[in-house]
Order: sequence, then structure tokens, then C-alpha cells
Amino acid sequence: MTSLSPTARRSLLAANLICLASMVIWSSGLPAANLIIPHMPPLALSAARATLAALVLMPVWWLLEGRRAVLSADWLTGAWVGFVTLGLASIFIVIALQFNDAVTVAIVTAVMPVIGILLECISDRRPFTRALAVGLVLSVAGGLIAVRGTEGEVDFGIGVLATLASALCYTWGSRETVRALPDLTPLGRSAITVAGCALVALVVALGDGLVRGAWPDWAAIGPVEFAGLAVFGIGSMALSQLLWIISVGQIGIGAASMHTNAAPFYTMLIVFVLGGAWNWWQTLGAAIVVLGALIAQGLVGTEKS
Repeated sequence: MTSLSPTARRSLLAANLICLASMVIWSSGLPAANLIIPHMPPLALSAARATLAALVLMPVWWLLEGRRAVLSADWLTGAWVGFVTLGLASIFIVIALQFNDAVTVAIVTAVMPVIGILLECISDRRPFTRALAVGLVLSVAGGLIAVRGTEGEVDFGIGVLATLASALCYTWGSRETVRALPDLTPLGRSAITVAGCALVALVVALGDGLVRGAWPDWAAIGPVEFAGLAVFGIGSMALSQLLWIISVGQIGIGAASMHTNAAPFYTMLIVFVLGGAWNWWQTLGAAIVVLGALIAQGLVGTEKS
């Protein structure tokens, strides 16, 4: 039988709690984004979001790890990976939110564990074990169960396609962040990819504004809208991304991506606190997702070797 030592078990449990926290914080950004989306084009909003996140992470990275760590980092790789991971993924999410509600967008991300595990099995030659298969099935099933009773309708159009594209970019980029920047700490990896994303996104958004006249409606943006942007950028990108990269580095993209399927529950919970309705199907779905993630990592049950 394959078993984990107490130390390894505690480490995995801690990493899973970090990943769970990342998903809770990320989910909070979806309802908040709805406050600012009507007033900013997708490219401009993505650039503003990444810029806010970078303005938080970069000073913290500089202060904690020093000037040399920042200046000697591989910025070209960081910019490229960051733009795919966060820039393109964020643009697709903004597009998706223009066609579907926040809970529906969270539900469609149920495909992420499939993408993450396929990447590990193909690229890293990870064995597809029975525990991994059970965990994957439970994770996807939990995400699909969460569909029950949602007010959003899963319309397989632009919104869903944009969400799927976002999941693909984010899953590949998260794995690449850890793989392509091995010499950096999780803080450094998060900061360089977010800052790199912000630089590229700002150039793209400026070009979009000059070519198409796609500028934010500044007259319609007030304190409430800026607050929504702050939650979407500082919380849902800066802090969430840091916690996410920490967890991916410890448990891998496959197991970490399973936690994304609990996002509908976290989103629903936040909406409930703000006055929305409670949904027991999403609650059940989230519980199944977490159970699946724990089984896949050997934290629940055992498996014959």
C-alpha cells in the first residue's frame, strides 16, 4: 500500500488549504468585476487589473527579496508567461462575463482539472493512477452538480468558448510559471508574471484605444466602480495568484486545478452574503470537488501500489 508520512500529509494539507484560499479570493473578483465591466472595454480592464496587481506585488518583492533578485530575474520569460497566464486568461474572462453571469463562468471552469492532469500526464509522464482517476471524476462531477439550480444558463456560445479559452491559458501558464522560472520564489514568480502581463496588456490596451477608440467611460466610473476594480485586481489577481503559485509549486497543476471546481460554491457564497439566494446543489458540488482533490493526492483513502 502507498501511504504518506505524517510530515508529508501535513505539508499537502497546508498546500491544499492555501489553494482553497486562493480560489475563495479569486471567486470574490467575479461579482466585483460586474461593477466595472460595463464601463471599461475588455483590454483596458485587463490592463488596469494587472497594473493594480503589479503595483502591489512588485514593491513587496523588492522589499522582501532585494534589488538583485528583481533585476536579475528573467523578465522576457516572465512577460511572455505572464501575458498568457494572466493577460489572455483575464481578457477571455472579461469577455465571458459580458455574455454569462459570474456563477456560470465559474461553473465552466470545471474543465481545468482535465487540462491540468493531461498536461502532467503528457509533458511530465505522470502515471494515471486509480486515485487520480477517481479524484478527477469527482472533481468534474462536483463542478457539474453545481450547475443545478443556478440562475445562469450555460449557453454554448461566445461566453462559454471564452471561458474555456481562459481556462486553457491559465492552466498552461500556471504550470509554465513554476517550470520556466525555477530559480524564483513563489513571490518572485507571481510578481514577475503579473508585472510582465501588465506591461504587455498596457501596450495592447493603448493600441486598442488608438485604433478602435475603445476607451473607458471615465465619467461613469465612481468610488463603487473603483472598489470593484480594486477587488478584481488586488484581491482576485495579486493575492490569489500568489497563493495559487505557492500551491501549484507544492501539489502540481493537476491537483491544484481540481480546486477550481469549487469556485461556483465560493462565488455563490459571496453572492449570498451580498443578498443572493443559497444553493444546496453548489454546496454539494463544492464538497465533492474538495473530496476528489484530497483522494487524488492520497490524503483520503489508500491505493495499492
